Amino acid sequence: MFVRPARPYLAGGAAGLVVLWVVSAAIHGLFIPGIAAAAVLTAVWGFFAIFFRDPERTPGDGVVSAADGRVKIVAEEEGRWRIAVFMNVTDVHVNRFPLDAEVVSIDDSGEGFRPAYAPDATHNVQRRYRLNTRYGRVEVIQMTGIVARRLVSLVRPSEDHFKGDRLGMILLGSRVDVLLPVGAFRPAVKPGDRVWAGRSTVAVERS
Repeated sequence: MFVRPARPYLAGGAAGLVVLWVVSAAIHGLFIPGIAAAAVLTAVWGFFAIFFRDPERTPGDGVVSAADGRVKIVAEEEGRWRIAVFMNVTDVHVNRFPLDAEVVSIDDSGEGFRPAYAPDATHNVQRRYRLNTRYGRVEVIQMTGIVARRLVSLVRPSEDHFKGDRLGMILLGSRVDVLLPVGAFRPAVKPGDRVWAGRSTVAVERS
């Protein structure tokens, strides 16, 4: 399965490639340049097909990761846990809800496109999802980087969603942070851990 906004483009590209392969094979004079062009364009299409993949996920226990990738930060900041995950180009780029939640607001802020792993990346252009959960306010922040500059939302304010539902995506990598109330949760991951969106537990409820 592919992420919803990309499906028409991938389908159109696939159809165009089929035509190019057929025409190149049928017309003798176009065989070599046509096949070469078709091979290159097929490789490009394959890259984007992998990039826009959107596999189904079964939600894990507790608070689940909002992104595929490596945990970069687990820190307490002003009464909230910040759990940051850095996504590589090869990771699935669909972001997911960490908990059952209502979308309260979606706001854009920040400036610049510093490396997403840099300490001052929290000032980058970003999109903040404020969520209302049974534990109180939780936030998910999509953060841009040097290459990743396109933030995509798949939800709108006032919508209710379940844990693991699709929230949005960032094109070509970057970072996703989840902010959780310290009084309600404790982290279940550490920097360097590999996590998967919607599936991996990143925090559990305090007993």
